[in-house]
Amino acid sequence: MATYNQLAGQKIQRMEAISDGVFAIAITLLVLDIKVPLNDSVRSEAALVDIFLSLAPKLLSYFLSFMTLGILWTGHTAQYNYIEKSDRNLNWISLFFLLFISILPITTAFLSEYIEFKFAIGLYWANILALGILLYLHWTYAEKHHFLTHAADQSKDISKAIIRRIITSQSMYAIGALLCFIDTYLSILVIVAIQLNYAFAFFSPRKK
Repeated sequence: MATYNQLAGQKIQRMEAISDGVFAIAITLLVLDIKVPLNDSVRSEAALVDIFLSLAPKLLSYFLSFMTLGILWTGHTAQYNYIEKSDRNLNWISLFFLLFISILPITTAFLSEYIEFKFAIGLYWANILALGILLYLHWTYAEKHHFLTHAADQSKDISKAIIRRIITSQSMYAIGALLCFIDTYLSILVIVAIQLNYAFAFFSPRKK
């Protein structure tokens, strides 16, 4: 007789739907952390510019996390391009991935408030690391249990490309995070530069 655990979590469309919803909400929550400060004493353009510049840490943190969510959504979507089956365990790996996606607005808000502190960078990096590990486990579990759909001659190349991207990006994020011991703003800017490269593939070889 079939057990519940054998029946649960087999419809991947449900997981794709909730994933898109969680990502959409997380991106929306990011921008809600940015509030324009009200100051009745503003009487000059210079004073107004100073108020705008005071938002710089929040704007930088917002852009950083927007890029993070965009890259992770793309990575998660890319995996589901090749996953045709699922089970309860794969569902829960994906749900825990979404757990850390939903936490990202909190670590982002913490970073924007304490951007000059190394602990804030470390906490944010830990969030990204957890997401990278879960994305890696998601793919390797699906591959191990033959949930993937692609031609046999392509399977190794596709798997290598996905795993290599996760490991390489996480290694570079770790290097960027370690730069906080030199300067926290330098650390964030380097991570943003890494993300921009991963988003637009400025330095990736292109086959013609």
